[in-house]
Amino acid sequence: MTTAHIAKPLRSIGLAAGMTAALTGALAAFAAPRDASAQAQTQAPAPRTVQAPVRKPQPQPATQAQAAATPAPAPVAAAPKPATAPENVIARVGDTNISADDLRSYVAALAPREQAALAKDPAMLSQAVRLLLANRLVLQEAAAKKWDQQPAVAAQLERTRESAVVELYLQSVSTPPANFPSEDDLQKVYEANRAAFLMPRQFQLAQIFVAAPKEGDKAAEDKAKQELDDVQRKLKAPGADFAAIARGDNNAAKDAGDLGWVAETQIRPEIRSQVMGLAKNSVSEPIKLDDGWHIIKLIDTKASYTRTLPEVRDQLVLQIRSERSNMMRRAYLAELLKQHPPVLNELALSSLLDASKK
Repeated sequence: MTTAHIAKPLRSIGLAAGMTAALTGALAAFAAPRDASAQAQTQAPAPRTVQAPVRKPQPQPATQAQAAATPAPAPVAAAPKPATAPENVIARVGDTNISADDLRSYVAALAPREQAALAKDPAMLSQAVRLLLANRLVLQEAAAKKWDQQPAVAAQLERTRESAVVELYLQSVSTPPANFPSEDDLQKVYEANRAAFLMPRQFQLAQIFVAAPKEGDKAAEDKAKQELDDVQRKLKAPGADFAAIARGDNNAAKDAGDLGWVAETQIRPEIRSQVMGLAKNSVSEPIKLDDGWHIIKLIDTKASYTRTLPEVRDQLVLQIRSERSNMMRRAYLAELLKQHPPVLNELALSSLLDASKK
């Protein structure tokens, strides 16, 4: 007997307790969330400051013989790059370290929703660190083989750089003002779209699932039917514990059979019709679907309701700003093309297309 779940929980990646605390602390130290319109924006690195060399006193002109006898000054070795302080290291693999600053830069370039998800789940943050470490290792290997110096690769890298510059610049000219939308704008959009914020009725469900073959294997069908009969017999016993029966022999599965809260619109019609006729804490008759038998228990019900403006405020602001940003981008490109009308050689273009088909 197995238990089917509608949603699977995120698997946590195991990290040492100290490492997990460091990850969580690094994320908590981030600055306030960035502007909502920068949802897809990648933060450009700050320009490096080059310090002008200090001028030394000019020596008096020497004779040609003196110049020949004077040995040339030895080149000064570049100062080694300071190693990352141990207390600032979040993770390492081989000679590659990820510092708290690296992690801050990574998260700062994410969309606000992704930042919020990382802040809530340290397991997701550890996945991000593992990805950064893997990227660093690949970069080291590519650099050691001078792979990026191959002509085809260098050309593709240049095209990628140009695309990134274009995208970052377009984002910079299509960012709505920080105070947009106003409270009045937000209220008007909410009122005009109230139907979109309607939450359907929800049901808190548990189920016992008995897998059965779709067709064919008579022995497997008989086995599934015998298991189903055994489950029904246990459910009809006085004081039957639905969760315990769903767990079967797996006593460690504390949430066995628990489907949690499920929206009415997300339930399959064959099951929904049965659920809507159940009383609270009652159990349905076995429901046969293609994958097997489903026995459903209705634990509780939430009536349909419309979410309030405070509930949807953040989501609505992001959507409004995103739409305004897209509009500003289109307007900017249209004006730019108007000022610099493109000229195409249609004959040469057609010839090029014809040649590519041969």
